[in-house]
Amino acid sequence: MPWPEKKRYPGLLDMFSLKYAKRWLAILAIVALMIAAYLYKGHVTILPDGNAENTIVARSNLEPIVAPDKTSFLPAKKLWVCPMHPQIIQEQPGVCPICGMDLVEMEQPDAHQHSHGVLIDTATQQRLGVRLAAAKLQTLSQDIHAYGNVAADESLVFNVSAKVEGVIRKLHINSVGQQVAAGQVLYEIYSPELLKSQFEYIEILKEKDRLSKYMMSDQAHISGKGMSDYDMMELRENSSKRILYNEKFLYVGAGKELIEELNRTYRPREVVEVRAPQSGFVTKIEAHEGSSVKPMDNLFSFAGLSQVWVDVPLYPDQLAWVKEGDEVTIRLPQSNMREIKARLKFIAPTVDSTTRTVQARLSVSNPNSLLHIGSFLDVIIHSKPHKALVVPRSAVMRTGKGDLVILAEGSGHFTPVKVETGIETADTIEITSGLKAGDQVAVNGQFLLDAAASMSDASQRLHNNHNADEH
Repeated sequence: MPWPEKKRYPGLLDMFSLKYAKRWLAILAIVALMIAAYLYKGHVTILPDGNAENTIVARSNLEPIVAPDKTSFLPAKKLWVCPMHPQIIQEQPGVCPICGMDLVEMEQPDAHQHSHGVLIDTATQQRLGVRLAAAKLQTLSQDIHAYGNVAADESLVFNVSAKVEGVIRKLHINSVGQQVAAGQVLYEIYSPELLKSQFEYIEILKEKDRLSKYMMSDQAHISGKGMSDYDMMELRENSSKRILYNEKFLYVGAGKELIEELNRTYRPREVVEVRAPQSGFVTKIEAHEGSSVKPMDNLFSFAGLSQVWVDVPLYPDQLAWVKEGDEVTIRLPQSNMREIKARLKFIAPTVDSTTRTVQARLSVSNPNSLLHIGSFLDVIIHSKPHKALVVPRSAVMRTGKGDLVILAEGSGHFTPVKVETGIETADTIEITSGLKAGDQVAVNGQFLLDAAASMSDASQRLHNNHNADEH
């Protein structure tokens, strides 16, 4: 179908052009309004009432705090800020559009401005109930009450091993933990080597008797010469041999009993008794009746009881008070037994992974075996007094970034200060770094003051950013 000619339909074309022109004009108007709104929102802070006449341009209307030459300060306009939302700043009093709180006047930076601090008037301090306390030097001492566990002294642990080859005929030690006295029979052994040594010793005894008999005979007195040099040399040699065999019998553990029996009876023993070299209690048995042994085979393990360890587990809050050499009082479980005084000898440098404690040790004399291995005791550690700078425990805030106190600098200024702490008592805590004697710190309301200081610092940075944008 052919299009209608223009001259025949002028009204139709005019209506078509007018319709699309209106649509494009509307689109352009909407885009222009969106651009204007975006630019307006980026440079304007709206007050809660929403009136156009109360809208404040935050960047263009603020006077610079620092002159362009950065050499002199010019008075700045007063600003009001929300205590809870420091991004809300305006040039006149009002309320925060977010939380509805009254805006407070922002302090202008001057010579009295404290970095990261806050200025609070006396009336506000009274409403918050802020109380101050002075850091002071004080002598700290404390008795640490703990428990101790009696353990064997490793330096008194000894082993009994076979000294000659042979067969064990009988054991006199049957169980671990058995008390053994010095000289007590441990086992009986048959040893061909030891039997041979006895026969040799008996022959030496017989030789000694022969030489002694000749020396006392009438023939020696009649000659008037006594024993010859050769006889004297034989007698000395005989005495040296007897000493060597005595030492051998003592070395194998046969003891003086075997030597005395041989000297008396001149008859060897087929089975020899081996005795304990010292007192203790059995910790290990490795020998059995009928088993063959050879030199250096370990047969028994013993622990002496004349000196014992007392192990004292210490928790982290106790460890700060304790030093090596501190005096210790041990109270025995039996009420009729006296107290024992000792000193801390060793503090382990490692922490037990299970109990999270550090083990301290003290050595205690135990001559009468009053302290039994494995028993528990009451232990009191008397820590040495020392002078320290202290503040009330409530003044220290524990945070993820360290310990803080709120330092009162006078004239209503409060500043968070990082400190290093030491030992603690029920009421005070030691300050090792960050304060000096006489400094005033807040003992309550610290978290409110710290939050106010943080908001004040944030608003100050925002204020500085406004001024920097103007330049």
